[in-house]
Amino acid sequence: MKHILIVDNDAAMRHLIVEYLNLHAFRSTAVSNSRQLNRVLACEPVDLVVLDLNLGHEDGLEIIRDLTTKWGIPIIVISGDRLEEAEKVIALELGATDFVPKPFGMPEFLARIRAAMRRRTLSPGAKDRRCFYFSGWALSLRQRRLMCKTRGEVKLTPGEFNLLVAFLEEPRDVLTREQLLRASRVRGEEVYDRSVDVLVLRLRRKLEEDPANPRLIKTARGAGYVFEADVDIHYGDNRSLNRGLYEDSSRSSRDPFI
Repeated sequence: MKHILIVDNDAAMRHLIVEYLNLHAFRSTAVSNSRQLNRVLACEPVDLVVLDLNLGHEDGLEIIRDLTTKWGIPIIVISGDRLEEAEKVIALELGATDFVPKPFGMPEFLARIRAAMRRRTLSPGAKDRRCFYFSGWALSLRQRRLMCKTRGEVKLTPGEFNLLVAFLEEPRDVLTREQLLRASRVRGEEVYDRSVDVLVLRLRRKLEEDPANPRLIKTARGAGYVFEADVDIHYGDNRSLNRGLYEDSSRSSRDPFI
């Protein structure tokens, strides 16, 4: 049975959604804030999050960013306030799967949940358990987490994450802007050719010791970009967050991710 987690500070709305989803073969848990949300995520698997963007003093957009980068869980955003279009776009760019304004009909809401679950099931990367290791860094696809031996976890936006994966899958090969544009595309985001240059700049700032003189992501003049590093790929079982990052690169059983 699929587990859906509802995050809303309106007790009546939480109760309504839980009751309806329970009638339609979903297991539902309802919480009112991000602290309770993280407690549930730490204890049991969650297949989809329904998130009210307006949780009083909490920043709903930051919660979306955290859910996307740490957990990779589909998110349906609900909101009773009239939001600017830019805020909706930001929510989608940060990783939200869908946006449903309040008030909404429960049958349509249920259909949107099922559609989001199907998209996740059909996604070729949904259960990708590869872990990439390069130059003191480790990236888990399943957990969508980037770790550094000296700096700990480094947050990535969905676009930055997709771009880095494209580089790691084709190290030392020149990738054109068109290839990187397709690879880094985020659902709901309008992208342009120069968006790749901006993403590369942001990724360099997070990966490189000296972004002005990059050692990892280098420019191939007139062609695109190339990732200049040896990359090891292993299929992890997500046991220990830091173990694999510090073990010798010759060991094939490494996995730094929970």
